[in-house]
Amino acid sequence: MAPAEADDILSQHGIDGKYALRLLYWIYRKRIRTFSQINDIPKKVISILSDNFDTGITCPAASSVSSDGSIKYLFVNSGGLEYETVYIPDKKRHTVCVSVQAGCRMGCRFCATGMNGWKGNLRSGEIISQIMSIPHDVTHVVMMGMGEPGDNADEVIKTCRILTSEWGLAIGKNKVTVSTVGVAPFVIRLLEETDCNITLSLHSPFAEERRRALPAEGKWPAAETMALLRNQSISRGRRFTVAYVMIKGENDTERHLEGLKRLLSGTAIRVNLLPYHRVSDDDLSSSDAETMMRFKHDLVISGISASVRRSRGGDIAAACGMLAAGAVNNSY
Repeated sequence: MAPAEADDILSQHGIDGKYALRLLYWIYRKRIRTFSQINDIPKKVISILSDNFDTGITCPAASSVSSDGSIKYLFVNSGGLEYETVYIPDKKRHTVCVSVQAGCRMGCRFCATGMNGWKGNLRSGEIISQIMSIPHDVTHVVMMGMGEPGDNADEVIKTCRILTSEWGLAIGKNKVTVSTVGVAPFVIRLLEETDCNITLSLHSPFAEERRRALPAEGKWPAAETMALLRNQSISRGRRFTVAYVMIKGENDTERHLEGLKRLLSGTAIRVNLLPYHRVSDDDLSSSDAETMMRFKHDLVISGISASVRRSRGGDIAAACGMLAAGAVNNSY
């Protein structure tokens, strides 16, 4: 809840709304599991809270640890929806990759989540709980797990507000990233209502090729999202990124490299080059390391910021594009 919501619901139960902010502090910052842990709110108030509410934190049902230190958590909500979260430690950076839906209906050809279909949206509390319920300090949050954030826009926008507000988790706005296939109305809301980083999943600089791999291109062309990002004045610390999953022989040719240069030239948009992880019995394979580094080098010398993202959690089906709780529960 936000302060106004907490104030309202407390008042409905005869509790002075002045306790709302203090209550949220105990939940978001102290991560209490029961109201009895609170020591600076009157016991009568605590009793009413305990009789009528719970903190909303859902603990993982299971976990799996990668050889590289990443940990994948399985969650099951009260309605039986299953979704996964990945904790990725890297020196002083501790990232949590959260899901916003159980499954996904975007149908991207290179993503296991989309190939297994959509089961339902997650509420903001269920998204936040993925961060609060795991036993790790978190410095960065990325909404790159299961689901398309733009298909659950209201809850994702609310989540961004809770993550970055002083009354919430108080994570820096430049440390929260939302990834999307480019749902244009949602991108506009992200730009207007948040200061979070935005990542566009591109796949190809050519519209027809992208449409074959990402059906959303038909309704929300990447060119439209790129125009929105290109024309936005970037606030200090905010980043716009293109995620480019590299597939051998499909989108890693010289023609694709030149297309990326034309698309991104003169912008401050960064490119993250990612290896492809096989998600089915297809005959696709990832571009090799030499090709990925050549793409990075040529982009950089063309004045375009670029990086090759190191794959994490592949051995536990936790890497980019591999999350599909309904298909891999037996791995826990």
